[in-house]
Amino acid sequence: MLRILIVEDEHLAARRLERLIREIDSQVEICETLDTVQGTVAWLQEHEVDLIFLDIHLADGNSFSIFEKIDVSTPIIFVTAYDQYAVRAFKVNSVDYLLKPIEQEDLAQAIDKFKQNHTAPAPFDISALMQAMQSQQTAAAPVFQKRFMVTSGDKIKSIPIEEVAYFFGQQKYVFLVTKDNRRHIVDFTLGKLEELLDPEQFYRINRQFIIGYKSISNMFAYSKSRVKIELDPVSEIDAIVSIEKSKHFKNWLNR
Repeated sequence: MLRILIVEDEHLAARRLERLIREIDSQVEICETLDTVQGTVAWLQEHEVDLIFLDIHLADGNSFSIFEKIDVSTPIIFVTAYDQYAVRAFKVNSVDYLLKPIEQEDLAQAIDKFKQNHTAPAPFDISALMQAMQSQQTAAAPVFQKRFMVTSGDKIKSIPIEEVAYFFGQQKYVFLVTKDNRRHIVDFTLGKLEELLDPEQFYRINRQFIIGYKSISNMFAYSKSRVKIELDPVSEIDAIVSIEKSKHFKNWLNR
């Protein structure tokens, strides 16, 4: 029986991951589901498992700090929402990664890879992983979008990212809104913009909006633990953080 530890700070995401794992292999044992660095460190000091599913961003910090506190020899499958530049490093030592939202086919392949590579358990060298990740990040530092080309009538102009307040989708178009309240259509989907924008400065709060941190004028408590945002410049469409994004959004604000 495969014993698994899940470390994920989004309750719904953790429950979904557990359900998908059980659908793939009904014989697994989910030993525990944790949501913090501190809790994971304490638990691993007292327990052993065969495989860990580890979210990178937890409620109380980056999960890599776990390895600074204790030695971990258990193979790990990392779970990440956007860390595309470090993701190649996770391939060392048979470590795999899953991008959120997790697809069942990808999950099945990751578990199958683990089973094939660990029929005869070998020590897992987490230090090699950390060194590989650091080298990868040094060699391929993130390069985010610096400006956007837009058209205004028969004119073409380039808007520096510093002048962008937020993006929103409406009908079949995606609009860029500048800090001086000018609106331009951009030839990108919101999904693609998530990859192009610096995640320290921009956050996708729902399916319709990606907002810049400096565009937040006020925030208000909304129903079901959501947050309603008053944007600057003012948006005609309500900017409300979705339920599944609320917890991560608050963590993003608290960095």
